[in-house]
Amino acid sequence: MEITSTLAARAYSANRIATEPDTTAPPGHTIFSSASAAIGDALRHSEATAVRAMTTGADPHALVQALVQTELAVETAVTMRDRVVEAYQEILRMPV
Repeated sequence: MEITSTLAARAYSANRIATEPDTTAPPGHTIFSSASAAIGDALRHSEATAVRAMTTGADPHALVQALVQTELAVETAVTMRDRVVEAYQEILRMPV
């Protein structure tokens, strides 16, 4: 049980910076652009790992881990999209 709490604590601390504002970002840079870049990187990494697993017989554990990361990235992208659509619809419902 200790190892899972350690892994959870590490994952939380790694993602904690997502909730803090980035003061070093250029003016056109938003959290959405960095999130979409991270999702794209996860997808490319997963695809490369899958190709390595099929061609050279790479570690199957790495393949499973890459697929789980890709699933999480896609779920994150869908959640972000849903929240943006929800906010837009809420703005449309506001009386003028």
